[in-house]
Amino acid sequence: MLIGGFIPFSLIDFPGKMTCVIFSQGCFFRCKFCHNKSLVLKEHFEEKISVDEIFSFLIKRKNKLDAVTISGGEPTQQRDLKDFIKKIKNLNFLVKLDTNGTNPKMLEDLLKENLLDYIAMDIKSSFKNYEKITNCKVDISKIKNSIEIIKKSKIDYEFRTTLIDKEHSTNDILEIAKFLKNAKKYSLQTFIPQNAMDVSFQKKETISKEILKNLKSQIEKYVETCLIK
Repeated sequence: MLIGGFIPFSLIDFPGKMTCVIFSQGCFFRCKFCHNKSLVLKEHFEEKISVDEIFSFLIKRKNKLDAVTISGGEPTQQRDLKDFIKKIKNLNFLVKLDTNGTNPKMLEDLLKENLLDYIAMDIKSSFKNYEKITNCKVDISKIKNSIEIIKKSKIDYEFRTTLIDKEHSTNDILEIAKFLKNAKKYSLQTFIPQNAMDVSFQKKETISKEILKNLKSQIEKYVETCLIK
């Protein structure tokens, strides 16, 4: 595992649980609004945190923390992710995975082996605008497959989209919501311009609260719960 960041304690990354957060290095996407440049671009990678250091911490936190959240970057592009999670589960921690959905095979394998307790999948935009938002080629069939795998899973999950003014239209978001029909939870995340990977996006604005509330009321026709974060 290439680990580029670590938060020892969080109450907001795993709903209802006390968790630490591990950030893996590397991601195939090049989203201009991404604020984790040090986890995405190799030339900005910071010094790696050793796996031994992580497990030394976890052993000391047994019965004090509930869970481990694995985020990124994109964790599913780490070849040894499964073995890494198995070691965490052997310490009796719950595991939450944050993913962009580009590796449905990995998701399927992790779920079959009961290695995950919560999944949060980022949906970047409507499918027709995916490559524009991610700034790279995207196999949309893999994104759709991951969504279906997660919806059919027996664990808690949420889908989420970070909304940026003039980059996401109402139609974009409603198209996503329709595809997510009957999903448990869809979260609309407000954009934070500071430290955006593309400097021009540091001047972008989030979508207004009024528009967000209106979107929420429309989305609730399709999914069980819609949240604004």
